[in-house]
Amino acid sequence: MASSLALAGTYQVDLDHTNIGFRVKHLMVSKVRGQFGKFQGSFDYDEKTHILGQIQTVIQVDSVNTDNEKRDNHLKSPDFFDAQNHPKMTFTSEKVNRSGADYEVIGTLSLKGVSKKITLKGELTGVGKGFKGEKRAGFEARGMINRKEFGLEWNKTLETGAVVVGDDVELILEVEGIEQ
Repeated sequence: MASSLALAGTYQVDLDHTNIGFRVKHLMVSKVRGQFGKFQGSFDYDEKTHILGQIQTVIQVDSVNTDNEKRDNHLKSPDFFDAQNHPKMTFTSEKVNRSGADYEVIGTLSLKGVSKKITLKGELTGVGKGFKGEKRAGFEARGMINRKEFGLEWNKTLETGAVVVGDDVELILEVEGIEQ
């Protein structure tokens, strides 16, 4: 596998064609979606062997957007991301397993001073050329984290016994990269 990765190209994440998002239960009756608007990242991919290699991402947590300014400001506060003291969230892959078109990416997510291993599952969505002839590759991945394990513990219990925010957060990545 080392020789295959030596042939891999490094792809920079295209900010205009990438979505780093999440979903979490709200009031235990629906889900709130959000995304981050400021991030950078890269990944290695070998088109011949279809091996996805090293993945690195840095996300500016103050770029969180749920289409609700009051909620976004609360998410940036010490109750959740504490963006002033912990401005970045990072993910670095440690191992990538492939089975056909499916990938399992195991890596470390660092958020609010806590680093934990997480698993993302996804698939390569395509490889092609852009309008200027540049090589592009895309993949989608999803994973679940418990927000409380990363120090995002704020919640309120309603008189019905339900809570305002669910503990489990689904991470949703739709990534397009440009070969460097």
